[in-house]
Amino acid sequence: VDPGAPAGVRDGGIIRAGYDAQIDALRDAAAGGKKWISELEAEEREATGIKNLRVGFNKVFGYYIEVTKSYYDKVPYRYVRKQTLANSERYITQELKEMEETVLGAEDKLVRLEYRVFSDLREHVEGQTRRIQRTAQVVAQLDTLLSLAACALEYGYVRPELDESLEIRIEQGRHPVVERVLKRGMFVPNDVVLDTKDNRMLIITGPNMSGKSTYMRQTALIVIMAHIGSFVPAKSARIGRVDRVFTRIGATDDLASGQSTFMVEMAEVAAILNNATVRSLIVLDEIGRGTSTFDGLSIAWAVLEYICDPEKLGARTLFSTHYHELTELENTLAGVKNYRVAVKEVGDEVVFLRRITRGGSDKSFGIHVAAISGIPQEVTQRAKEILSHLEQVDMRQSSLMDAPKQPDGEGFEQVSLLGTPAEVAREIRELDLEVTTPIEALNILHGYQQRLNET
Repeated sequence: VDPGAPAGVRDGGIIRAGYDAQIDALRDAAAGGKKWISELEAEEREATGIKNLRVGFNKVFGYYIEVTKSYYDKVPYRYVRKQTLANSERYITQELKEMEETVLGAEDKLVRLEYRVFSDLREHVEGQTRRIQRTAQVVAQLDTLLSLAACALEYGYVRPELDESLEIRIEQGRHPVVERVLKRGMFVPNDVVLDTKDNRMLIITGPNMSGKSTYMRQTALIVIMAHIGSFVPAKSARIGRVDRVFTRIGATDDLASGQSTFMVEMAEVAAILNNATVRSLIVLDEIGRGTSTFDGLSIAWAVLEYICDPEKLGARTLFSTHYHELTELENTLAGVKNYRVAVKEVGDEVVFLRRITRGGSDKSFGIHVAAISGIPQEVTQRAKEILSHLEQVDMRQSSLMDAPKQPDGEGFEQVSLLGTPAEVAREIRELDLEVTTPIEALNILHGYQQRLNET
């Protein structure tokens, strides 16, 4: 089939040149006739002296010679009148009539022959459908594997270890898409440890735009990539088999069904709680935002308790929230760990370090995010005044620790990750500044500062 074939199979021009000798012969005949006709116009002008003589064609009368009234006296006797117009006459000659029959006959035969050849070809292909589909499937698999291999080689992916455990350990994991849109060396990799004991659920707090969603999504993507047989963007990765990845990310409504954003959110959470297993990976981003603060906090708290309970679900979970009260669950639920996205406050400015560190965050930096998002300075300044006033008002709320508690799970002992000042000094001496980017240096310095403050 010709790559430039028309849409209609009965329009001709669908068979590629060189495939069928008879089709090629008819095409040559038609093309030769058209060339003769195009040359006829110049020959007749010269022979008759009629300067504006024209050879034309329409579907009703076929080919004709057209002469205007001013040249009627020069029309030769061999011209046979075919049609009279207001300002011209159309004629035919015996030679033109014979060539017309040759050209039109060849074109008609060509269209019918091309359609017959195409139909035969189509029937032949139909008989090979299963073979073609199998070949296409194999080629698609090879294309996929080649693409994955090329990405792994070009972007420094590693081969993950998959086993039957319930652990997920990723060292210096990266988001495969986000790191590509940033300048080289700007993406900050992060570790993640999930299991069904001490690290069953990670509660992640931090400002908007600080990297919480990226961290959770990259973890889910790395798990999925490992399960499809791909290398993954990390320094190392050990992935315990996951049966399904459940996510509740973003805020959308369903106007056609009359469902609000909160209703859609609750339906998604319900689907997760009713279908997840201990082998599932759950990624929850900000549940409970679409209702009142206390309702949302209560729902989020109850959902986390349910997921964390090994007798009810016990799935490995990443949960980001702005409900800082939920960080207290680390003290009441076994397997819950608090993590935050590190930030650096420099005067009135806030620098997002994109580094996930242990501990909860007690600030949202919402006004700062509003400012860098383009909110007018007058509005953000007024927001600061209101915030300062609210912080001075006595709005004491009960701690989550005072709420009814579920039975305690097994306790655990947190291994200290802090180092002595001597260890910090040794690490600084060994640091290779020539290959350290500014953002990496800022992250490293922030980490040293935290370690020294907490020792």
